[in-house]
Amino acid sequence: MNLRQYLFLIPFVLPFSLKAQSALELNAAEIKQSLEALGQTGGVLYIAAHPDDENTRLLAYLAKEKKVRTGYLSLTRGDGGQNLIGPEQGELLGLIRTQELLAARRMDGAEQFFTRANDFGFSKTPEESFKIWDKTKILGDVVWVIRKFRPDVIITRFPEDGRAGHGHHSGSAILAREAFAAAADPKQFPEQLAYVKPWQAKRIVWNTYNFGGMNTTADDQLKIDVGGYNPLLGKSYGEIAADSRSNHKSQGFGSAKQRGAALEYFSPIAGDPAKSDLFEGLDFSLNRYPGTKEIQQVLSEINKEYQASNPAASLPKLLKLRQMVKGKEFKHELLDDLILACSGIWLEAAALSPAYALNDSIPLRLQAIARANALPYPIRVVEERTGARMELNPNKMAVLEAKVFGSASLSSQPYWLEKKHDQGSYDVDDLALIGRPENPTLVNVVFRIQIGDEWIEKKLPVIYKSTDPVRAEVYQPLVIAPPVTATFQENAFLFNGNESKMINVNLKSFQDQASGTLSVSLPAGWSRSPEQLDFKLAKKGDQEVLSFKLSPGADAKAGEMVLNVNIKGKSFHQGLKVLNYDHIPLQTLFPLASAKIDKTDLKFAGRKIGYIAGAGDLIPESLKQIGLELTLLSEQQILSTDLSGFDAIVTGIRLYNINNQISAMQPKLMKYVENGGVLLVQYNVNTPLKLTAIGPYPFRLSTDRVTEEDATVHLLAPDQPALNYPNKISQKDFEGWVQERGLYFAIDADPKYTPILGMHDTGEGEKNGALLIADYGKGKFVYTSLSFFRQLPAGVTGAYRLFINLLSNKK
Repeated sequence: MNLRQYLFLIPFVLPFSLKAQSALELNAAEIKQSLEALGQTGGVLYIAAHPDDENTRLLAYLAKEKKVRTGYLSLTRGDGGQNLIGPEQGELLGLIRTQELLAARRMDGAEQFFTRANDFGFSKTPEESFKIWDKTKILGDVVWVIRKFRPDVIITRFPEDGRAGHGHHSGSAILAREAFAAAADPKQFPEQLAYVKPWQAKRIVWNTYNFGGMNTTADDQLKIDVGGYNPLLGKSYGEIAADSRSNHKSQGFGSAKQRGAALEYFSPIAGDPAKSDLFEGLDFSLNRYPGTKEIQQVLSEINKEYQASNPAASLPKLLKLRQMVKGKEFKHELLDDLILACSGIWLEAAALSPAYALNDSIPLRLQAIARANALPYPIRVVEERTGARMELNPNKMAVLEAKVFGSASLSSQPYWLEKKHDQGSYDVDDLALIGRPENPTLVNVVFRIQIGDEWIEKKLPVIYKSTDPVRAEVYQPLVIAPPVTATFQENAFLFNGNESKMINVNLKSFQDQASGTLSVSLPAGWSRSPEQLDFKLAKKGDQEVLSFKLSPGADAKAGEMVLNVNIKGKSFHQGLKVLNYDHIPLQTLFPLASAKIDKTDLKFAGRKIGYIAGAGDLIPESLKQIGLELTLLSEQQILSTDLSGFDAIVTGIRLYNINNQISAMQPKLMKYVENGGVLLVQYNVNTPLKLTAIGPYPFRLSTDRVTEEDATVHLLAPDQPALNYPNKISQKDFEGWVQERGLYFAIDADPKYTPILGMHDTGEGEKNGALLIADYGKGKFVYTSLSFFRQLPAGVTGAYRLFINLLSNKK
């Protein structure tokens, strides 16, 4: 049936995250697995600090073997880490890791939660973490998740002391223990009690471990074997865990599958201690709820009589069960999904375009089919608002064309990025959003499915799907956008003296016939020409580049410039950023259309730079925008071309960790230095290294770092050209750095290297391995662990001045 109707927008919180399908599809074995889970109650909440901290094998065992509701609460989204698959840092990296966690949860069966804490980078103590996070605020978030999730058992990944190896790690354990008690105390965070009730978990335990050279397990600890095999799924929990963990691709965590017995150990923290079983003293059957004897009997019959070759045969008793559990504590949503799965019902609501502007009319194609061949009941689907019906004949697709209207005020910008935030945490006011991994979907439809005498309501997000020649059918979230976005081509612009620059702005329209003006607000002391630019974009999807001349005055102040798009008297200040990786859904963001601007006195001594890409950074773009001639060099170019024409060659971050050709390239690079070139090698981690002899003389890489971005820097070799030519470096050049000074410092360096800088975090000894320089032949070799990959894209002027010096070789 093809009827054009209008559907209304219905707010809906999805129980699962959209990845590749908009409707739940279970095979016969998964249906059986879920039928067994219907009779299980209770929950376990695992708490740690970052994406990848969770024990995926234990989560898989709890969710798929014990069949209890299982959750992972990661305090942060991993924003402050490194990225092995691209140049994204900070908030963008946090968005990638959020989606990687959701992909992992789809593998191991757990649910995903977050607090508002921002991963601001490596922290050496929980005290430092709490100072930056605001401990009370994040503790409230943990309490909120506990009160909503209501776990019987809470598990921490880390201890509360230095053995945790990271201030965020130990901080997560402290917050978990305090929240265990606070969640049960009505005097703690009473504003939450308008929506949830106090909750007391039975116990909280620490999941001890033996990895990274540290063994915190002991024979007298509580232990369970989580290495079992699930015949329904055809995998052991170690295999499921590897599939889950391998989703953390931005961190390079591809994991080998483990098979066979595997013990997990637990140490009590608080609550009722368990001696022989993690769930000691807990009844996870329906017996914990009164009046369920007959329900359990019917559920037992369903499981006993289930036919893998004909799941539809279970429908009469499933529908009877649905009647029996109405108004009772039960897994109602799972039951409804199982009824639909046994009926072979597939539902979809797909938009005809991937993106629409605010308040646009969105044409849809609604599809429904019941694929089971021998259904005991006729099935009909009713669209909620209009009552339009689709009669489902066996294995015959029914189609309904319809329209919805997009949000009038909310775009698809992730909720935690809607507002500017401080270093410690995201600014989220809506309590209902806190803890959620991603936005509630903005556009939804409601199907009502009649099976026998039962009506099942299913709310689905509207998605967009397309067919890719390589990836086949691809689903992605529907995007609700501002009518026009305006995006700077760089995050920061550095001006040399009083020079002017042409600033390009990319406009993109998300509606037809979009016209208006573009202007920009500036810090004091700056001027632009022209003051305003007109634009007219005829069709949705049209793009245009507009340019204006930006000039600093003698007293120009560093600050932020913000674009303003004016359409019919309404102002919009959103840019556009798209993250497109095959392993996660397409992510579309609308950040504030802004960029940092500053001016400095920058001198050059050679402008022709070669760059060898590493794990991914934005250094090339940063160097280009200050006027350097930059060439990206492939492995083949390094091996086959004359490098003598370059004033300097720079290696991208972690090149020596990831590039399998580095052993072949290294002799050519060393010869380039010997003949008079400059080779600047940016930081690498100490393991694994594809080549250990990184420089012309020996040194080792450590895990030493300086995380205080304002740590005092000592100039150890004040007469060294790197601190004097062509720019005179002073303490002022180390002001305004972001997140950290550096990481994975060099140690045990050959005396032929000159250490240039000394620095340390509070309470620690001096470290001098952040910047080493050695003459080699006629040239210069530089190894630096300073985090230039963060500083240059952030527009830190002193970092630019020092970097230029490192590229220069004073003859």
